[in-house]
Amino acid sequence: MLVIINALKSISRSKGRNILIGIIVLAIAASSCVALAIRNAAREAEAAGLELVSITGTISVNRQMMMSSLQGGTFEGGIPDMGSMRETMSLYQDLSLAELLSYAQSEYVKDFYYSSSISLNAGGELEAYSTESSSNGSGNSQIPGSSGNNQFPGGMGSQGGMRPGSIIGSIAMGDFTVTGYSSEDAMTKFINGVAKITDGSMFNIGSSSMDCLISYELAVFNGLSVGDTIRLANPNAEDETYDLTIVGIYTDTSSSESSNMMRFSTSMDPANLIIVSYGTLQSIIDHSVAVAVTETSGEYGFESSTALNGQLSSTFVFSSRENYESFGEELYKKGLSDYYSLTSSDINNYEASLTPLKNLSTFAVMLLLIVLAVGALILVVINVFNIRERKYEVGVLTAIGIKKGKVALQFVTELLCVTLIAIVIGAGVGAAVSVPISNNLLSAQIEQMETQAVSQEQNFGRPGASGGMDFAQGGQRPSGMIDVFGSGAQADVTYLDKINATVNFQILGQLVGIGIILTLISSLAAVVFVMRYEPLKILANRT
Repeated sequence: MLVIINALKSISRSKGRNILIGIIVLAIAASSCVALAIRNAAREAEAAGLELVSITGTISVNRQMMMSSLQGGTFEGGIPDMGSMRETMSLYQDLSLAELLSYAQSEYVKDFYYSSSISLNAGGELEAYSTESSSNGSGNSQIPGSSGNNQFPGGMGSQGGMRPGSIIGSIAMGDFTVTGYSSEDAMTKFINGVAKITDGSMFNIGSSSMDCLISYELAVFNGLSVGDTIRLANPNAEDETYDLTIVGIYTDTSSSESSNMMRFSTSMDPANLIIVSYGTLQSIIDHSVAVAVTETSGEYGFESSTALNGQLSSTFVFSSRENYESFGEELYKKGLSDYYSLTSSDINNYEASLTPLKNLSTFAVMLLLIVLAVGALILVVINVFNIRERKYEVGVLTAIGIKKGKVALQFVTELLCVTLIAIVIGAGVGAAVSVPISNNLLSAQIEQMETQAVSQEQNFGRPGASGGMDFAQGGQRPSGMIDVFGSGAQADVTYLDKINATVNFQILGQLVGIGIILTLISSLAAVVFVMRYEPLKILANRT
């Protein structure tokens, strides 16, 4: 009790010195409060936000890993074994629907849906909707570097590799993209509100009837209405035609938003997307295979076929990130090759949206460490001078019989009282300014990243906004589709721009802990000096 009484009296006697210490501690507490609030809010936002994200994933060939493995194992004398490379690549193609369905039976998978797409030409009087940016207006345009009939070996979604004697499907960039969906959940544009049926109705998604949906632009361009029939033809065999009945007309906002994008076929225009059920699309493919004509040509004896091949796109849905990660581990336990990988654009995009927040959190932690280091150093220096000035007081107290330990404890108690009072005030200041300061700093981080992204896009000769080629199949590049021009354009990312960096009891507890640590560190010098002083020498040297 005597130690506490003496400490309080000493505080009241040395107001100027203690006010200076209080101001320093207050500044440390306020800045620490803001830094801790930012770090805490970043963690909470990351955890809470990921729970709200609908996590989807796809299984695809990890071509980069495959090529790295082939280059590491098949090169001899600097010359690659092309035969081994072709054989290996032919073994690892995109998984079949039957394989995907078997994996979808996992307990970790909440839902599974898929779609398939083919490219068809206009038949009869039907014309593809086109704009000035839609290649040469013919609809059957060629991609630079392709053959005269604009075909890619391997076909759209072909399961075969490019090897002698194999039947190679061919992808002719026709006038239209016809996409068949397994369920309404797979029709993400309609789920998200990007597309909407404005006339007619939805077909039976589980049937194989030759019913379809067409875009409003295509309907107006050709004077079509609900109930009309359109004729489509196989680009590889124009006499192979298919008649579809229009049961609904839809609008697609992405069609106008992407009208200025460069396309190399009218089939890439969302306005020329014709939607059917998966059963309908599969019946078209089955018929095409049944009537297909094959021929052998070329130096290596490649066999080409007029059969249509569907480009399969599948999606696994997970209820949590833990289930997504557990499913990825389960795939390899079931024997899936390491050349395949499970990826999620949802997780990647969400983590990308948190980049400014993570940068801000890292900055806050660094600021906290710097403030604590500088603050502790200043307090140590102040306490050293304080003890030297009060050396006579120490000599008197020890001379009258008070133990050195209690004298040292008095100095610690003085500093602790001042520190706690300053921390309480600093916490109040920090709580008041933490939200606006954190959001302003976050906005600055986002602006810096967006400026950097725009500058990078301009360096590559692209417009300021990120974006790539538009694909009619829901606006996403189908799995396995080749990026012909290697645009490398990044997808748009919506950054998290606001956080609730409020001060809670956890932060207050951390501040009290910081105050105690600062007190102990800065008081260490006082304790050392007190324990070294000899009371008789102090009093004898008194002038």
